[in-house]
Amino acid sequence: MNEQLFMQTNPRSLQPKPSWIRVKAPNSKGYQETAALMRDLKLKTVCEEAACPNIGECWSKKHATMMILGDTCTRACTFCNIKTGRPDLLDPHEPERVGNAVAQMGLSHVVITSVDRDDLDDGGANHFAEVIREIRTKAPNTTIEVLTPDFLRKEGAVEIVVAAAPDVYNHNLETVPRLYSTVRPGARYFNSLRLLNDVKTINPQMFTKSGIMVGLGETKNEVYQVMDDLRAADVDFLTIGQYLQPTPKHHPLIDYITPEEFEDYATMARGKGFLMVSSSPLTRSSYHAGDDFAKLKAARLKK
Repeated sequence: MNEQLFMQTNPRSLQPKPSWIRVKAPNSKGYQETAALMRDLKLKTVCEEAACPNIGECWSKKHATMMILGDTCTRACTFCNIKTGRPDLLDPHEPERVGNAVAQMGLSHVVITSVDRDDLDDGGANHFAEVIREIRTKAPNTTIEVLTPDFLRKEGAVEIVVAAAPDVYNHNLETVPRLYSTVRPGARYFNSLRLLNDVKTINPQMFTKSGIMVGLGETKNEVYQVMDDLRAADVDFLTIGQYLQPTPKHHPLIDYITPEEFEDYATMARGKGFLMVSSSPLTRSSYHAGDDFAKLKAARLKK
């Protein structure tokens, strides 16, 4: 069924945003302080660049997902609100600034992500590694989660990041294989799966994580197959969240998924063996990542 027909025959997709994904406008003191720190240190966050709906809650708690390698992506994924084009040169001082920000915020857990940098020979892997080293130096008690690009055709890039020893290695599949040509036209589903599998092959003790969006026109059986594929790659943690169309130019929102449907996905995922599952309308890769990591670590110790 094509997307236009699906929207015409599925009334939920034509309704206003439902109450379960409405959030308050950010205006707390903690939010303002986090925003000021990001400006002072000249840092980018995916919270802002991707227009995350949880920014008010997270920044009020002084939680932020740092976005490195610039603010311009070499890909043109149709779901993403980050700008596309020719990126600037790498900032050699960015790793130090990220380390300083993590130390100043007193973070117990930090998530580091980036734009895609297909223009770089290593895809930005060495920059990721340098950021990890700076955080280890300036905030040694902080646990580190990386959310990396797919490093498509970047031989040795995954090995560089794994060698830097983040606590969690996250790479999102984003959607089901059938929708890749329209949602992630520059990516390859099985390349992303192989990346996650490679992380475990290099370091079986490293936690791995992936996530998808729903509401793009996927079927439940397709989501279940993605779960099976991730478990075959020994991925530990799965996130499932509602896709929200950033602008009319982006991939259309096909359906709002109900909280009950998200709970059904969570139940299925836990039954398939994921150590931790976060499945809700407002779930995002970095949402409550610190709490989830603590639970993951505890679960590993019990094994």
